[in-house]
Amino acid sequence: MARAHRVALISTFFTSLWALVFFQVFSVPGLDEGAVTQIWPLIPWWLLVSFGSYSLWSLGWGLFTFRDCSEAYEELMGEISQAKNDLRSRGLALD
Repeated sequence: MARAHRVALISTFFTSLWALVFFQVFSVPGLDEGAVTQIWPLIPWWLLVSFGSYSLWSLGWGLFTFRDCSEAYEELMGEISQAKNDLRSRGLALD
């Protein structure tokens, strides 16, 4: 099973479980109904914020450790200089 299929299957399972509790088909053991009605609708937003935080951290860490990948650094710097030269040949003044 591919990773995308596994993620889709797990996401569908948890989304279905969340919807069943949200529409009060099932109850959450150990929690009273007042707590479930106040907290349960906020779980998707909490997951969205958590995913966004993780994504920004991952992007920032990749930028922070970018110079550790010397081949990728050299390749990107070469592409940047090639793009600058192309723009200069088209008449755009840079730096």
